Amino acid sequence: MGIEIERKFLVSGDGWRPQATQQTRFSQGYLSRDPARTVRIRVAGERAFLTIKGATTGATRAEFEYEVPVADAQQLLAMCDGPVVEKIRHLCPFDGMTWEVDEFLGANAGLVVAEIELDTEGQVFARPAWLGAEVTGDARYVNANLAVRPFTSWAG
Repeated sequence: MGIEIERKFLVSGDGWRPQATQQTRFSQGYLSRDPARTVRIRVAGERAFLTIKGATTGATRAEFEYEVPVADAQQLLAMCDGPVVEKIRHLCPFDGMTWEVDEFLGANAGLVVAEIELDTEGQVFARPAWLGAEVTGDARYVNANLAVRPFTSWAG
């Protein structure tokens, strides 16, 4: 079984940009947004993936990801529940780890979050100066929720 252990943080300022080594545009939608399981289709640059994720406990959840033909993924995006989430993912190496900084577009424009994948929930990692508040447990920042309640619609 695939396991994902991920922590998510807001990003403060643009200090991460000089560290970015790669960027990929993502279009992703959800065929299921049930809290017990999400089924996501994602076009990432020239590749596409179908991902099934289980319920989150702490920062851990089951994750299964399969590459699919891009043409199939584009058709599946049209079948998704809610709008497609658009973002640019930047990879930012820092102190031996790679941070994924997601710069959201469209209805989620203005939101920038950083994620780090860990081997264990208790794993210690260095925090770059541009890292803001942790939002790992905040459901508003889950991409499946951003599809139906986008960042630009939040009050205050």
